[in-house]
Amino acid sequence: MNDKSPGIRLGDLAREAKVSAATVSRFMGGSAEVSPETSKRIIRAAKLLGFDLGGGKKSRIIAFLLSNRGVLHTLHSSILIGAHNYCAEHNYGVLFLSFKYLLCTPSGELELPEILQNKQTVAGVILAGANSESLLHLLSKRRMPWAALGNNVFGDVQDQAGMVYFDDFGGAYDLTRYLQSLGHRHIGFIGSQSFPWYVRRYEAYERAMKDAGLAVRCCDLNVLQSGGEMGYLATKLMLQESPPPTAFFAADDALAGGAYKAIRDSGLSVPEDISVVGFNDSIEASSARREGASSGWQSNGRCGKTGTREKQRGLGTQERLFGYSPSSG
Repeated sequence: MNDKSPGIRLGDLAREAKVSAATVSRFMGGSAEVSPETSKRIIRAAKLLGFDLGGGKKSRIIAFLLSNRGVLHTLHSSILIGAHNYCAEHNYGVLFLSFKYLLCTPSGELELPEILQNKQTVAGVILAGANSESLLHLLSKRRMPWAALGNNVFGDVQDQAGMVYFDDFGGAYDLTRYLQSLGHRHIGFIGSQSFPWYVRRYEAYERAMKDAGLAVRCCDLNVLQSGGEMGYLATKLMLQESPPPTAFFAADDALAGGAYKAIRDSGLSVPEDISVVGFNDSIEASSARREGASSGWQSNGRCGKTGTREKQRGLGTQERLFGYSPSSG
């Protein structure tokens, strides 16, 4: 018996939807074997009969799935804290899961963590880290509610309902214009074009440079690598150009840290000789700012709260959560 639909049984729902009782059972269990068209018929029939497809037992647990990132990654740790605080305010628990998979894996070959295969255990998923469109498609197919940090999703996502963004483009554009306001005309960009978030920041940098009538300077090593080592190598290479850049826009703070080290090892200093800006205002940026570098920031905790709220509502949002903390250089 269903608490919210007294007298209505699973067989009644199956007859109304013109499917078998076994199909309805598979649907309620989250099976991916039920086609989208059959799922729609079952949902329509349930609404007509007033049948609670959740069985009256709704989970108060939200999974925070960190994909393809280290557990202590600073950006996603901040988002986790924001999500946890919001959930605590609304009587939800947060379950942290770490998940690694190849981003090129088709949705049909992905294996979800076992706990995510039952909606009676987990009410929905917040996706952080680097994720693929295939994973989002699989969760939707299994009717598992999700919200994702859209900046870090690879592929063309058709369903934008659960996507949350911070403003890569606007923030990067503003940072480039800030460097220009300091009088810089030779500004180098550091960041691999293999990552979608770097691509968006590069496109903003390129727009700002062209708007100012300045030449674009970019060292794209075209490898799936980020962090201080790449920032160091790219900066070293560009410092050998003629004329060398007088400022660098690093696509994240780890790259900026590598750039700073390369500048120092070249016998130069920040900001006296060269200006450096990063992006994210992470822990890596704190030490760099003490040495005279700058970092753009986005409100990661607020992003986590927004992602949790949008998972509950089933709506998408795009917010510009960006500012910068410039040094005098």
